[in-house]
Amino acid sequence: MRILLIAGAFNSLTQRVYAELGDSGHHVSVELVTRETPLPEVVRGHAPDLIVAPMLKTAVPREVWSAYTCLIVHPGPVGDRGPSSVDWAVHLGADRWGVTVLQANDEMDAGDVWAAASCPVPDVGKSDLYRNEIADAAIEAVLSAVERCASGTHRPQPQDSLPAAAKPGRPRPPFRQDRRRIDWHMDPTDTVVRKLRAADSRPGVRDELLGGTWYLHGGHPEDTLTGRPGELLATRCGAICRATADGAVWIPELRPPRAPGQPGTVKLPATLALGDRLPPVPEVPAPLAPGDGPRTWTDIRYREDGPAGLLEFSFPGGAMSTDHCRRLLAAYRQACARPTSVLVLGGRRDFFSNGIHLNVIEAAADPAEESWANINAMDDLVHAVLTTTDRLVVAALGGNAAAGGAMLALAADEVWCRSAVVLNPHYRLMGLYGSEYWTYTLPGRAGPEVAAQLTERALPITAAAGQRLGLVDRLIDCAPQEFAAQTAHLAVRLASSPATQARIAMKKADRERDEAERPLAAYREHELARMHRIFYDPDQPYHALRRAFVRKEPAAGTPSHLNTTAAGASSGGAG
Repeated sequence: MRILLIAGAFNSLTQRVYAELGDSGHHVSVELVTRETPLPEVVRGHAPDLIVAPMLKTAVPREVWSAYTCLIVHPGPVGDRGPSSVDWAVHLGADRWGVTVLQANDEMDAGDVWAAASCPVPDVGKSDLYRNEIADAAIEAVLSAVERCASGTHRPQPQDSLPAAAKPGRPRPPFRQDRRRIDWHMDPTDTVVRKLRAADSRPGVRDELLGGTWYLHGGHPEDTLTGRPGELLATRCGAICRATADGAVWIPELRPPRAPGQPGTVKLPATLALGDRLPPVPEVPAPLAPGDGPRTWTDIRYREDGPAGLLEFSFPGGAMSTDHCRRLLAAYRQACARPTSVLVLGGRRDFFSNGIHLNVIEAAADPAEESWANINAMDDLVHAVLTTTDRLVVAALGGNAAAGGAMLALAADEVWCRSAVVLNPHYRLMGLYGSEYWTYTLPGRAGPEVAAQLTERALPITAAAGQRLGLVDRLIDCAPQEFAAQTAHLAVRLASSPATQARIAMKKADRERDEAERPLAAYREHELARMHRIFYDPDQPYHALRRAFVRKEPAAGTPSHLNTTAAGASSGGAG
């Protein structure tokens, strides 16, 4: 079918729907729409067989939905209505939620039901839930609805014909800041964490702290530190620990409010955002290896399962600052000192990595200098992975990866992906040439022609497409919550295989052969020469693109690279 996706942004769910439908053989095109978009005219230009709206904040005009079948992907179970569905799921502590694919009509979220799927709601933040369990349910429902549309025989079910318990009632109200407000003197830790997680990526929880107004992003319970409710107790890895009525929580990121008429503000690691306001509280490091004592939050953790080591990390939004990279490199070196034959890098749910930290760069006194420090810290980490020759290294992607984060994964001997992962192995959309030794690893895995297509077309691909192209070695078909256990089991099995020691010996010989042919230093020098020119030239597009991205400036229209259909990308070999 010719399917047109209309969306408010090419976000994680829109990318996944685009890539999955393309993998299914459909010809998929994309239009990013705002209230000013002449949607009837745009749709007529595409002449689609079907319209799918994975993420849309504006109403579809009658002129469109009356002439075309238009499917709205609503991130809530059948009968749920309103714009803050996932916020409510987390805030209410729901055990299960779902996604409903509805036919657009005059009333928001009230159309006939084409398909629906349910999903569990684990104790994670809203954005993590949306990218994983909600996205899994959305794909199940979308693929089912599209198949039913293609059959030409299915008729969607009117919502008023559903059982009384599932009928739509009044829409849930938008989740405003008055509902998110934290009472630090009265709210227990569980309540505070739930409020923070229901707002973790956007919009954050508005609060007063150290004489200023901030939006708080993300929340993790602390098991041991306590103090006067509301006071700051400690810092760790850029996060702040704040006392609740019965304990404490870790808050990784803060963002100042936007002043009227000013550009959007930037979300930053909490200690960096506070700067000189931060009082002299102790930095309380967490042990790298989990012990038998109380659990506590940290963004890097190492554990062992017999002959396999697992170095897990999780950074907000998948962004890796200079500090993140240096701390992860230090942890990697410690892990390499352990007597294991397999080392897994990653293995947690949600983002693997999206490369350098554009928010931290944007907020720096000298963005060019911070860009340069950040890319070199990424390169140092990737170099350590590439030159590890005494064990096998596995990159385990429980969530999406893009740009330098995707290239970090390719430095490993094997890449394992949860089957739902979306990969964006390119840099072009941020005006960058890229580094992380991609000119060595990407052509080495996919071949020069496919590597050029992937980096130039700049389109997302599924993990299954990545496997066909040579970027992915193993697909793990499991729920997000099961990925860590599945990865550990497979790592132990790999470490116990009789062939592993022979592979390690061969790996060392291969690295020596490649180094003799062209040293890794030559790849790095070539890549960084291009990046240096981009970083230090204020007229390069990178600076404006970075600013627009981190400050959430709305797109002026549909980017030109999205004019290529998903099926067209697949037939060309890059998807």
